[in-house]
Amino acid sequence: MTTAKRIDGKAKAAELAQSITVETAALLAEHGIKPGLAVVIIGEDPASQVYVRNKKRTAESCGFHSVQHTLEADVLQADVLTLIDDLNADKSIHGILVQLPLPGHLDEQRITQAIDPSKDVDGFHFINIGKLTAGLTDDAFVPCTPAGCMLMIQDEMGSDLSGKNAVVIGRSNIVGKPMASLLLQANATVTITHSRTKNLARVVAGADIVVAAVGRPEMVKRDWVKPGAVVIDVGINRVEKTVDGEKKMGLTGDVDYNDVSSVASAITPVPGGVGPMTITMLMANTLRSARLAAGLEG
Repeated sequence: MTTAKRIDGKAKAAELAQSITVETAALLAEHGIKPGLAVVIIGEDPASQVYVRNKKRTAESCGFHSVQHTLEADVLQADVLTLIDDLNADKSIHGILVQLPLPGHLDEQRITQAIDPSKDVDGFHFINIGKLTAGLTDDAFVPCTPAGCMLMIQDEMGSDLSGKNAVVIGRSNIVGKPMASLLLQANATVTITHSRTKNLARVVAGADIVVAAVGRPEMVKRDWVKPGAVVIDVGINRVEKTVDGEKKMGLTGDVDYNDVSSVASAITPVPGGVGPMTITMLMANTLRSARLAAGLEG
């Protein structure tokens, strides 16, 4: 029985972060510019706190100017929008990120769309989404998770995916739809599937590339996957696991890793696959924003 190559997202992210750190030092030395990332966190969501801490630590280790704004859970929407206006006008800030999810009384769309598209390093603004869909990504920001997935796919299969069938499981605006746009741009033939897709397993079984981003623990099994396929697991599900006879909460993906490893050619683990790449791509987008603002790209 063959075992798939484990795609090490942690190692890939560390390698990318190293080159971002070198480029950041050069930007400062040659042009006096230090990339600035502002993160806005609202409320006390524990998972969000962890993500924001990781983002801040990574930004600082890359040599960025890193700012965090922590707002109370009951903050008024007008105050959030005022803060975003201030950050839009701040020339030392090149990337603005509002950590999601937001408390229920806040309008997520209104807040994410208030960010200047040239500082929207999450790639959620409709202008950036439109540019990605049109294939005009020279000065657009691609959402970080799909961008990271794409780099891992290209490492395994090259940058031209002509003749390859790709299936994306999930149609979210954050992962599924932008992932499909990136795969199309690389000449893959793309199918987007979701909870309403009939014969989902059969559709997935025709794919050379499978990207699972649906939020159902270990849904994708061995018999769903074509032998030799590359499988990218975006799912992060908290589930109870038994470790040494003890029940503990652990992370698992949307793919049954052990089962699918016996047929895939390469597969990302959870944790240690897509997650580390997402944060590093955020840094890559912020560095690019600083370079674009200085007229060094685009």
